[in-house]
Amino acid sequence: MTEVMPKGKLYESQKLALLYFWVALALFGAQILFGLLAAWQYLDPGFLYGKLNFMTNRMLHINAMIVWLLLGFMGGVYWFLPLELGREVVGIRLARFAFFTLVAAVGVVVLVYLLVQYGPGNAFTLWFITEGREYIEAPRWADLGIVAVMVIFLYNVVATALKAKRITGVVAVLMFDLVALAGLYTAGMHYTPNISMDQYFWWWVVHLWVEATWEVLVGSIMAMALMHLLGTPRRIVETWLYLEVALVFGTGILGLGHHYFWIGTPEYWLGLGGFFSALEPIPLVAMVVHAVYDAGMHRMQTVNQPALFWAIAQAFGNFIGAGVWGFMQTLPQINLYSHGTQLAPAHGHLAFFGAYVTAILTVIYMALHQVRQADWPRFDSKLWKWAFVLMVVGIFGMSAAMTVAGFTQTMVERAIGGSTWQAYIEAQTHPWFQNGMVWRFVFGVFFLVSYLVLLWDLATIGKGRDTQAKEVGAHD
Repeated sequence: MTEVMPKGKLYESQKLALLYFWVALALFGAQILFGLLAAWQYLDPGFLYGKLNFMTNRMLHINAMIVWLLLGFMGGVYWFLPLELGREVVGIRLARFAFFTLVAAVGVVVLVYLLVQYGPGNAFTLWFITEGREYIEAPRWADLGIVAVMVIFLYNVVATALKAKRITGVVAVLMFDLVALAGLYTAGMHYTPNISMDQYFWWWVVHLWVEATWEVLVGSIMAMALMHLLGTPRRIVETWLYLEVALVFGTGILGLGHHYFWIGTPEYWLGLGGFFSALEPIPLVAMVVHAVYDAGMHRMQTVNQPALFWAIAQAFGNFIGAGVWGFMQTLPQINLYSHGTQLAPAHGHLAFFGAYVTAILTVIYMALHQVRQADWPRFDSKLWKWAFVLMVVGIFGMSAAMTVAGFTQTMVERAIGGSTWQAYIEAQTHPWFQNGMVWRFVFGVFFLVSYLVLLWDLATIGKGRDTQAKEVGAHD
């Protein structure tokens, strides 16, 4: 049985979770801003040239996304863990220290990215400016800091479970996953002059760390969220969670092989990667079935409408973005022509939004309900619907535009032109590609507007209801 705190009372870890959420939302805005700048530089390459180049904007766009999602996940665990185990998180002071240290470190890294940007290819640059490797550009000291924070995070979870003398199925999965989360990140710190070996381990971070361990982490958070949001029985969510863990790791580990097709690894990865990549959508289908089942059982009834809609969006978005868009380009016969085109970011945008952004927004709305209107029968507003619709339209619009551009590259540059320099120029100047880049920017602006609406709703939802209630009571 989980414990529900009395009205107006929060665990210290839940107060810490709120700090995680607000910092995460701020970095979400930074991700959108730098993404828009990079998208505009596709249309006007001279824009901010020499001051804030495309390389830097893209790096900040991607790294802000990784950090804010990680902060959101940690906030979600700190929010639900005391409810799951019925006691305050052990080591909360250490957790608070880790949070402020992490936020300060992120601020320093961002300033270095903006003011210094790059350096000579030596150890000083690697340790203090940027590692320079795509997606994992953080300097080495920041890498070690992330691992240290993950170890503290793991300690909080394990020590709390031991102190409570209660290890639920969800918490057991969570502990197992956090070990992998801290361990796999270190795979990106190994240096080797062999580019094939370097890419081999680099994908352990980019694919296994971000996709496999994050998927399981989100599965654990959503399992706890569904129990509180819809009252879903524990045996149901834990059964699905075990199944998802088995399928994610069972298919995802060898499904990593679709990244090994063209980096100089043995030929057997073509078969292994293609087969297990084809199986990867299965756990995502299970998640969709899970969401539909839960929503159907409760006839879409919950006291927290925005959280419910974001939870359903998480299941379908995960399946469409990670499953469908990913599957379209993982078979080697297709990947030979499509890898490295705009189809990859189209898949990435849909997958990260569907799997992770929606999950974090679900938890944030649940937390705000507890903080602001825990005793109200319905936590709702008019504004969240606008934010929801605009954001979904914005992300699908961007992904569709990039899909058209990526299809053009696949056909014109690879399939027809044979990957020559002339074919590259023809694809880049093709009207379908150029229009795709224009529409990506347009829907990016659309997405920025939806973010601002969302932010306003999160800042105001549930506030002022007491005043309204008093006014209604006075009229009665």
